[in-house]
Amino acid sequence: MRLMRTAVSLVALAGAVTAGCGSENPQTPQACLQGPAPFRAALAKAPAPVELRGGVRISDCLVQNQAAGELATVGGALVRVATELNEQGRARPGGPAPYGLGYLVGTVRKAAADTGGVHAELARRITSAAAFAGGRALAPAFRRAYERGLRTGLARG
Repeated sequence: MRLMRTAVSLVALAGAVTAGCGSENPQTPQACLQGPAPFRAALAKAPAPVELRGGVRISDCLVQNQAAGELATVGGALVRVATELNEQGRARPGGPAPYGLGYLVGTVRKAAADTGGVHAELARRITSAAAFAGGRALAPAFRRAYERGLRTGLARG
């Protein structure tokens, strides 16, 4: 249910944002529009370079004046992946998920800073999904790996 509300919110946000944007309409790379699976696979490679098919970085998926449907597709996939990585990381704090989650948050924050606010809400939602702890504190191992991934995502994203 939470994912459905997120998707609806992203579509509404995308429509509002693109209605006020200029005529420039860059294309979102096709590798970004294939749902959550390519993002999951790319993040599983971290700390090695995180790329989708064709060498597309996750940050390349957040383009200036992004079309509403493309923003909803990319945003929905990224929020879903963030939620899944958070769940996996809470179950196995010493596993790879917290690092990948941190990387995802970092790269989305970095990309959102360069798109004139178009992706600010998406960055907020992904950060929120990453921070969910189910009423308990996140394990120290989770936090350490997440922070390392966050720094890498901000630097390489």
